[in-house]
Amino acid sequence: MTPHQLSAVELLAAYRDGKLSPLEAMKDVLARVERFEPHIKATYLLNPERALADARASEARWRRGEPIGPLDGVPATVKDNIPTKGEPTPLGTAASELIPAPADAPPAARLREAGAIIFSKTTMPDYGMLSSGLSSFHPLARNPWDLSRNPGGSSAGAGAAAAAGYGPLHLGTDIGGSVRLPAGWCGVFALKPSLGRVPIDPPYLGRVAGPMTRRVEDSALMMSVLSKPDPRDYMNLPPQELDWRIKPAALRGLKIGLLLDVGCGAPPSPETRAAIEKAARDLALAGAVVEPLPPFLTQEMLDGWDHFFRMRSYLDIAALPIERRVKILPYILAWAESAAPLSGQDVGRGYSQIMAMRRATVAATLPYDFVLSPTAPMVAFAAEDPSPGNDPLDPFTHIGFTLPFSVSEQPAASINCGYSPEGLPIGLQIIGRRFDDLGVLSFARAFEEMRRGEARPWPEPPTYFSSPAKAGEGDRA
Repeated sequence: MTPHQLSAVELLAAYRDGKLSPLEAMKDVLARVERFEPHIKATYLLNPERALADARASEARWRRGEPIGPLDGVPATVKDNIPTKGEPTPLGTAASELIPAPADAPPAARLREAGAIIFSKTTMPDYGMLSSGLSSFHPLARNPWDLSRNPGGSSAGAGAAAAAGYGPLHLGTDIGGSVRLPAGWCGVFALKPSLGRVPIDPPYLGRVAGPMTRRVEDSALMMSVLSKPDPRDYMNLPPQELDWRIKPAALRGLKIGLLLDVGCGAPPSPETRAAIEKAARDLALAGAVVEPLPPFLTQEMLDGWDHFFRMRSYLDIAALPIERRVKILPYILAWAESAAPLSGQDVGRGYSQIMAMRRATVAATLPYDFVLSPTAPMVAFAAEDPSPGNDPLDPFTHIGFTLPFSVSEQPAASINCGYSPEGLPIGLQIIGRRFDDLGVLSFARAFEEMRRGEARPWPEPPTYFSSPAKAGEGDRA
């Protein structure tokens, strides 16, 4: 396999053995980006010269036997909204002022301290409030599996970059599904950690940073670095010395809840439901005890979350000068400005419904070791669409399966579990009990090994640019 196909674990082993250098790996990744990027538009602030300089420095350290950290020389990308020192943070919108960040945010700082080569940022939609790659600032991001489809969002570029083979490590953020949805639609793995497990700045209700990788073990490796404490996150969990060297979980006897109807939002499509049910059957054959989990979410809870965040966005946007406000993606502007008539009572009730969602989610999932559900109820939709229903006043019907576990602060992952008839990936969401990030990773690793033979080759860039066309098939992870 060529270097861009290797996992971070494999790259590091090759560096240690002298079979491959960080410079060789970085050159191969950049060549991959050069071939695929005209089609998928996943990167922002791509910096090949700096990447090669960092790779040469890493190569010299490895030759001396003095790597500076557990990720030394491994190519990595970081989402637009995670500040990196000296670079602007546009948050996906043309309304932002492009002011260089004074310092790396905690997740970027941890990657850099560990020796990872952050060679590019990745694209996202305006303010991260879309599950697509549509942005008023960045070019339209596309799904490597089918260029006519979107990669999901809001970690759109990260999901596309991981599927396209832009190196092994990608960092996204999630507040309602924003690492899990693109992972599901791009066929990669992502972990939404427990709230506070990975320090972030600024912290906020439900907001986490999480790894997006082709392999589960690479996400675990990233977590060993990302989870280190940082005083800037005043919602950070108490530091713990956890052993992130995960092994596949023993499946026999595990009690698993199967959630196919969350109670509101869009129901799973037939192909999605079939893929999730097959995953559940395979786990049952391996000895797990799988039983249906009744619905626990209500439309009132989903609307409450929507109203609360709609008002939050409206207040932020209303504070902008009109010349900047008009640059925001019209869909996002329409969604946010619709909050203007909401009263304080409306917003207060919305927050109360968020707490009701949290209580219901924890109670419903507590009897189980793990819960399975679709990551999204449908496969990736058209690249040009801001959301599956294209209705800014009803924008969140597709996040019914991911949102509750952001609100409940539980760790949740997305892993590929099948494909639609047209070859689009389908994501299985794995949810653990609060704070059991290691358990979710170990369970995901067991599922990954069990289903490895069913994985299809990763997409290859077309030999010419044709916007709405399928990417060809090529290298296998």
